[in-house]
Amino acid sequence: MIRTVVAGAAGRMGKRLVALLHENPDFQVVGAFERPGHPQLGQDAGAVAGVGSLGVAILDGPDKALKDAQVVLDFTAPAAAMQNLAAASRAGVAMVIGTTGIGEADLARFPEFCRTIPCVRSPSMSVAVNAVFGTLAQLARTLGDAYDVEIIEAHHHFKKDAPSGTAERMAEVIAEALGRDLKAVGVYGRHGMVGERGLKEIGVHAIRAGDIVGEHTVLFGGIGERIEVTVRSQSRDSYVQGALRAAGWVVGKPAGLYDMRDVLGLK
Repeated sequence: MIRTVVAGAAGRMGKRLVALLHENPDFQVVGAFERPGHPQLGQDAGAVAGVGSLGVAILDGPDKALKDAQVVLDFTAPAAAMQNLAAASRAGVAMVIGTTGIGEADLARFPEFCRTIPCVRSPSMSVAVNAVFGTLAQLARTLGDAYDVEIIEAHHHFKKDAPSGTAERMAEVIAEALGRDLKAVGVYGRHGMVGERGLKEIGVHAIRAGDIVGEHTVLFGGIGERIEVTVRSQSRDSYVQGALRAAGWVVGKPAGLYDMRDVLGLK
């Protein structure tokens, strides 16, 4: 069994990670941690996740929790994910990061930490979403400039970053396929007298409402027709199952930075 640690174990994603890891015979939860001062520190991670006692207490930080671990799974917050990556690098523990909203300056530091450990980082851990990226690139190349591109994403009202990492990656994939610079052509929401739509714009729009787990639609709009590609996550478990797949894949790999395309053999 793969000895696994869960970061943010008392959070929405952390609890599902603990629960599904416990159900999977290929994994053993050997550690769990939360931020200092969290009200559930010291409680059993399994009890918090609703799967019964696992004999694993939620600790206040990664260093003690990573002892004897092979991989740590992180769906926390950008600053916390970077601290946890540094701790995993010091401990020589592989890592899977599904945290979104990490800024460019921090992303540039990933190779530094991944010189000593293998790490899978992806803007979406969903297997379906990662399978769709290739389809979007092919559609964009085929349709070319004759079709407008708009991306609409929807998530629950607790989500802090916008647009989602998945929507941003979809925009990047399409821009690359069309030979465009996303920084120059990306339009993030529209309001007021914005004028006629530019030929090469890629629109990205975020919706935040209720308990929507995650929905992404890419619209290619032409004259007289349109194509819509939609991925709907009905449960956070879709992200968790992808993360478990990544965790099983990354243990034992050479040090370096990987993504879900590596995990799924799509490169």
